Amino acid sequence: MVDHLQSVIPVPARDPVVFEDVSIGFNGLPVLDSISFRVRVGETRILLGPAGVGKSVLLKLANGLLRPDSGQVFLFGQDITAMNEEKLLALRTRTGMVFQEGALFDSLTIRDNVGYQLMEQHLPAEEVDERVRQALRFVELERTYAMLPASLSGGMRRRVAIARAIINQPELLIYDSPTGGLDPVTSHTINALIVKERDVYHTPALLVTHRLLDAFTLATNRFDLAEDKLVPLAEGQTDPLTTFLILHEGKIVFDGSTAQLIESRDPFIQAFIA
Repeated sequence: MVDHLQSVIPVPARDPVVFEDVSIGFNGLPVLDSISFRVRVGETRILLGPAGVGKSVLLKLANGLLRPDSGQVFLFGQDITAMNEEKLLALRTRTGMVFQEGALFDSLTIRDNVGYQLMEQHLPAEEVDERVRQALRFVELERTYAMLPASLSGGMRRRVAIARAIINQPELLIYDSPTGGLDPVTSHTINALIVKERDVYHTPALLVTHRLLDAFTLATNRFDLAEDKLVPLAEGQTDPLTTFLILHEGKIVFDGSTAQLIESRDPFIQAFIA
């Protein structure tokens, strides 16, 4: 049984992402089956589910990197299901994506990695320099400007990937396991940056994580600019614009708030979050 799932989804142009009855499979095997949900303006949607359930596939569908076998995907109100690559590229410039493991170019400096999209737009070098420094300042890594990725730790590379994702002031952020493979202390730093982006710039986000602790950290903390750190919300409070989706066997089995997730009586969900 689907828990707290909205079955009827209108398609207002202001919603950054809308999936409408989307299905996809590979080599004759179904991966996602009749998926419907939306990401609203200012909302952070945390996508959870067992390994191999299709979470990364869903992210690639959201950005037009994959096309569904059936159904429709809307990005910024435009149907990208059959959109040509030229139009898709223009829409993708309005998004920022943090890939698993960071996916930096090893042969480029941090400056060129972060500013790559700006350089592709043929912006003046001085503007690229300034915006790269601003993005690196946001993730507290301005000192890495002239370094190569190989000289950075895994956590630092992930922070650089976030700087690259936000360089163009995106209208949507997509995070694919941003803390995967990192130690708890470094994961906390990455989570703080995600909450900082959410609370300071209110950028909508679709985020996959394999760590329930990280998911609940995002939902139960705010970023305090004065103290420059995460601060827990009052006991019993959660961020109202941080919500959850859970995938299981190709379907969304939960779509709702943190409180609804905790209070769910669905046996699978209870076992999954236990």
